Amino acid sequence: MRIHGDVVRFGVHSGQQYESFGACLELWQRAEELGYDWVSLFDHMRPPLGGPGGPCLEGPTLLAGLAARTQRIRCGLLVLAVPNRHPASMAAIAATLDHVSGGRLELGLGSGGPDLMYDQFGWERPAAADRAVMLDETCRILRSMWTLESTDFHGHHYHLRGAHLAPKPLQSHVPLVLGGSGAGVLRAAARHADIWNTLPGTPEAYRRLCAALDDQSREAGRELADIRQSITFRAVLAEDENEARRRREALLGHLPPDSPLLDEYLSFGTPEQCVADLARYAALGVRDFILGARPPIDWTTVELVATRVAPALRRVVVEGSSGSGR
Repeated sequence: MRIHGDVVRFGVHSGQQYESFGACLELWQRAEELGYDWVSLFDHMRPPLGGPGGPCLEGPTLLAGLAARTQRIRCGLLVLAVPNRHPASMAAIAATLDHVSGGRLELGLGSGGPDLMYDQFGWERPAAADRAVMLDETCRILRSMWTLESTDFHGHHYHLRGAHLAPKPLQSHVPLVLGGSGAGVLRAAARHADIWNTLPGTPEAYRRLCAALDDQSREAGRELADIRQSITFRAVLAEDENEARRRREALLGHLPPDSPLLDEYLSFGTPEQCVADLARYAALGVRDFILGARPPIDWTTVELVATRVAPALRRVVVEGSSGSGR
């Protein structure tokens, strides 16, 4: 099953590092008004970028509230960390979210990245190899519990006997978004993902990741074309180059030079320059472009991506598909 075909989608990855529900809701509702296709949260309890005491609302709980206050936009999590919950609990959470959203959930899963909660809460973080197996088993359990009357499963980490889930999700096929670029995530994505999401890096680095995923997919009896490609990126845009340069300098003056956020910025400049930057990834098969937007929200960039970048890139992809005879 191919999810969403070849259509280009744009989204906003809002996270939940807000002081109030209302601040996050404002971004979600504005994204829906602007015509974005997708909006998402993450699954950190104590995200490193927020520091040890920064604000962070709880992901699935917040998603339920936001989904109930939006109408059209697809709702996601990038990504639920599989060590944090038993797969049966995750299956029930996802089914409930799908009902609350009216069938708009796209569930993101990952092996679990760095989180200050492990030290703060005394919570053991499994080794990378164990987390990779947990991710694979979780995907299998979720799909089974969402579709079968009862589930028996005997894996390395999880064991279910006659496990039931009712009601099932509203969607007959809840899209699974596998997020990350590690070897374990790529193996799981090759087997289970409807959508694969990662940071873009350079086009050359992204091309190598696609090649690795293609190899894994063929081993699993699939092709890379069976998996929708998605990137999460950041940008600083303005109407003209001088203003874009000023805004870029202001950002760099605000962030420390070793900030991990800097690697996520894909484009600085005008909307036209952003289209050119994203088009290189569209040529490599990307069809979901998720703009990272954390507080304080850069409303100028959020609006320019929706009103100028998204329509132009969609035209580029359509013209490219027509030219290739697709």
